[in-house]
Amino acid sequence: MSRNSELQARKVAAVARGQGNMFSNFVDHALNAELWDVDGKRYIDFGAGIAVVNTGHSHPKVVAAVKQQVENFSHTCIMVNPYESGVTLAEKLNALAPGDTPKKTIFVSTGAEAVENAVKIARAHTGRRGIIAFNGGFHGRTNMTMGLTGKITPYKNLFGPFPGEIYHVPFPSDFHEVSVADSMIAIEKLFKVDIAPTDVAAILIEPIQGEGGFIVPPKGFLPALAKYSKENGIVFIADEVQTGFARTGHMFAVEEEGVVPDMVVTAKGIAGGLPLAAVTGRAEVMDSVHASGLGGTYGGNPIACAAALGAMETMEEENLVARARHIGEILGSALRDLAKKYPVIGEVRGRGAMQAIELVEPGTKNPNTAAMNAVVKYCQSQGVLVLTAGTYSNVVRFLPPIVITDELLKDALSVLEEAFASL
Repeated sequence: MSRNSELQARKVAAVARGQGNMFSNFVDHALNAELWDVDGKRYIDFGAGIAVVNTGHSHPKVVAAVKQQVENFSHTCIMVNPYESGVTLAEKLNALAPGDTPKKTIFVSTGAEAVENAVKIARAHTGRRGIIAFNGGFHGRTNMTMGLTGKITPYKNLFGPFPGEIYHVPFPSDFHEVSVADSMIAIEKLFKVDIAPTDVAAILIEPIQGEGGFIVPPKGFLPALAKYSKENGIVFIADEVQTGFARTGHMFAVEEEGVVPDMVVTAKGIAGGLPLAAVTGRAEVMDSVHASGLGGTYGGNPIACAAALGAMETMEEENLVARARHIGEILGSALRDLAKKYPVIGEVRGRGAMQAIELVEPGTKNPNTAAMNAVVKYCQSQGVLVLTAGTYSNVVRFLPPIVITDELLKDALSVLEEAFASL
């Protein structure tokens, strides 16, 4: 029995079924955009821990920052005995977030916590109750964020009831024949049927849907939504958990169209692999909550803050924003070439180092889950790890570390072509 098989058997026996694993290759070590399993097999990582290690596995700056911080101290709780790295990181996030108004930041540990706290802040600021989210969106696995998530399986099935005063509307997509007008009309109808705009605290949206299948909204939608929110006194929240920190060729995806949210929610790529999340927003909005109303024991822990500062220094020094655009050019071009050859690819979409292909029954838009599974399995067998997504479980998504070399990128794409040739 291989070490991987042995460990998978132990994992099945010891870990609850609900916390499954996509691959049964147990990682021994990793570096940059490559990892090696316990049996010595090497893989090109096109998942980056779900858009977490944007700066690559074990980047020297992140490693050095973590080591130094552990030697100094590991934990005091930022709400008890604070530390300079937390202040410095907040200052950096305030400066990076879109818009030129004064901003403030809070730290928590996960993206779901950050989304939930953004909702709390919006309700405190407006005195309103309702939240508008979007079909296909994913915002986390807590009870509140499951309610906000617009996809049943596997995230919501069996877990209700969910909090009230959450309303979902269609997310625009040219491929799925939902126009910007359709989405805006749905919001207007919502205000006529279910809740008045004066009772809506926030509109929450992923600038590019992640788990929903890397759906990029048509140009003009996000600016229209931001304008609509402002006109109605609604807090506009951008969930940049997956899209943030250079992933899309901008530090934040909303920058593509110059959108300035009231709050930006971040996590994943913020700290090079350590658990950290943040809510950054207009100071007047962020300060709506009374002292001690926000936070958590581990939120903004010093080790994660140190890692984040190392990661951000890397993003700047290695110009990962530009690097993501370069990756997008190579990856997007290769995927579009594949789509011309293989009609099972219904659409190529994404931005920067966040790209996806939706697989369909040739000649239709019917989801092709079997093809998706076959492609993923083939790639894994040949040493390339790719992820899946989509409301209909038919999307292959590509999230390589932004530091990946052109050579590794092209090697992985060669395997992907073989995968489609094998269908």
